[in-house]
Amino acid sequence: MNEYTFSILFGVTVGTLSRVYMFRTDYRQYPTYPHGMIIHLALGFIAAALGALVVPSIMEEEFTAVTFLTLAASQFREVRNMERKTLNEMDSLELVPRGASYIEGIAVTFEGRNYLVIFISFVSSLAYLSVNLWAACIAAFLAFLVAKKYMTGSRLGEIAEVEQATVSFDGAGLYVDNIYIMNIGIPVRQQEILKHGLGFVIKPKNFDARSTIGNLGQRQAILHDLAISLGVYRDSGTPALVPLIKRDLDDGRIGIFILPQNKSADLAMKVISQVPTLENAIRMPTETKEKGSGQS
Repeated sequence: MNEYTFSILFGVTVGTLSRVYMFRTDYRQYPTYPHGMIIHLALGFIAAALGALVVPSIMEEEFTAVTFLTLAASQFREVRNMERKTLNEMDSLELVPRGASYIEGIAVTFEGRNYLVIFISFVSSLAYLSVNLWAACIAAFLAFLVAKKYMTGSRLGEIAEVEQATVSFDGAGLYVDNIYIMNIGIPVRQQEILKHGLGFVIKPKNFDARSTIGNLGQRQAILHDLAISLGVYRDSGTPALVPLIKRDLDDGRIGIFILPQNKSADLAMKVISQVPTLENAIRMPTETKEKGSGQS
C-alpha cells in the first residue's frame, strides 16, 4: 500500500466530517433535506480530497497536481452562483422575502466553507506525514477551531439592543413607539393590526451599528427571520398586513412592525437578536481616516 494512503484517508475523513458539522439546517430550512445536503456533502468530500492530496503531491514533486486547486476554486465559485440563482428564484414565492443581501451572504457562505474544508484536510494530512497520527489529530482539532471561528459571523444582538414597543395609531398613521411606520385608513385593518400586531425598537450601541442596522438588506433579513420563526398574519394581495421596518432619522433607531401568527414577544426579541449581521451590510464610518488631496 502506498505510504501516503493513510494520510490521504485521514485528511479526507477529517475534512468530510468537518463539512458535516458545518451544516446548519435550522429555522431557515436551508440547505433542504435530504437532496440539498447530499449535494453539499459531495462537494465537501471533493474539497477534503483536494486538501489531503496537496501534501503528497508536493512531496513527490508532482506540482501539476496542485494546479487542480485552481480548477476546484472555479467549481466552488459555480456553487456560489448556483445558490444565488436558486435562492433568488425561491425568494419570489416567499410572503416575506429574504432580500438580495441575505441571499448573497448565504451564497458566499457555501463557497467559503468548501475552502475551510480544504484547509482542515490539508493541515491534517501535513501533520500526519510530518509527525504521526496523534499530532495529526491535534492539528485537525486546532484547524477545526480556526474554521469554526471563521464560519460563525456576528449577530444583531452584539451590536444593538432590542426592546418591545407599543403599536398605536395617530389618526391614520401607524406608529411603533414614536417611529412612523405607514398610513392605514381602513378601520377594519386598524383593528386587525392592534389585535395581532407587535412592535419592537432596535437601538444601535454605537455609530457603526447605527449605519449597519440602517442598511435595507439587513432590515429585510430581520423581517424574513421573524416571519419564518413566528409565522406571518397575511396572504398575498394584502399590502396593509406586510411587516415593515422604518428608521428614526434623528437617532438611528429602527422600528419593527410585524403581524405574527405566534404572538410571543419574548421569542421575537430572541429571534431579532440572533439575526446574522450581513457582511455586505456592515459599515464602519468611524474607521474613516482623513486623506490628503494627493492620496487615492
